[in-house]
Amino acid sequence: MHRIRAYVTPIVIVLSGLALAPLTVQAADAYPTRPVRLLVGLAAGGGTDVIARIVASKLGDALGQPVVVENRAGSGGLIAADTAAKAAPDGYTLLFGALSYSAIFASLYKNLPYDPVKDFAPISRVTTVPNVLVVNPSFPVRSVSEFIAQAKANPGKLSYGSSGNGSSLHLSMEMLKKRTGIEVSHVPYKGGAAAVIDLIGGHIQVMFDNLPGQIAYVRSGRTRALAVTTTKRNFQLPEVPTMIEAGVPGFEVIVWYGVFAPARVPVAIVTKLNTELVKTLRLPEIRERMAEQGAEPSPTTPKEFAAFQKAEVVKWAKVVRESGAKVE
Repeated sequence: MHRIRAYVTPIVIVLSGLALAPLTVQAADAYPTRPVRLLVGLAAGGGTDVIARIVASKLGDALGQPVVVENRAGSGGLIAADTAAKAAPDGYTLLFGALSYSAIFASLYKNLPYDPVKDFAPISRVTTVPNVLVVNPSFPVRSVSEFIAQAKANPGKLSYGSSGNGSSLHLSMEMLKKRTGIEVSHVPYKGGAAAVIDLIGGHIQVMFDNLPGQIAYVRSGRTRALAVTTTKRNFQLPEVPTMIEAGVPGFEVIVWYGVFAPARVPVAIVTKLNTELVKTLRLPEIRERMAEQGAEPSPTTPKEFAAFQKAEVVKWAKVVRESGAKVE
């Protein structure tokens, strides 16, 4: 009897696996049957939030269920990323990933509670955008060189805001400080929008900001743009030079956004999310709304996005090391 059971048990296990496989596929085909949460690591109104909301509305239409943006601001996005990493891998909690908490934090934090690569299943990149260096209009500078001169004449007396420690806004200024020898005091906020309010109010003099969160303020004259951080000028602000054109050789920061699911989410769900997200990003309406923010859709396959993210983690580890940036 024992010998017969030894042969029968593996057969039962194999047959059970075959029986369960169609159920898994069927569950993925039915997905989603309820609203999907899209966690955003920064406060409402900032560049990350603006792009996330543009995508979420139409992605919900494509999936047949609402995609609800949930802002989990705090620690520069760490709270949202950690929450998403520990969520059930069922496709109902997604992370709107950003350069900071999906790449930079891997080298900036010694004890990060999640792994930006291992704890997530990449779905697709959404877009890439520049940061833009802006000042309060009453601050008497109209170029990067004039700002550097002011900072050198007043070491440590000027203040810059960011969306939090380790954000691309923080690292952009730390790079500029390292390359030009200026001293500017850092004031971290819980999101770019809060920093902009203080910039407009004159409480801080300068900041880097994601272009989507800043473009309306520049156009209305409430802030003054000095330069963008990409190697080419942005099509929405063609009069604003690049940092390289403004006299800072080799200065480039490209901010990106993308959608991630928790690791171990079924492959069929990853495939479905990627298919619908890519379709959404190709809609003329989405392209137009992103263009208004100075952004262009740049969808990928999950495999392409995974390779891109890993390369960004390596790239920014070098930037963090060379800039000397630290979590305060």
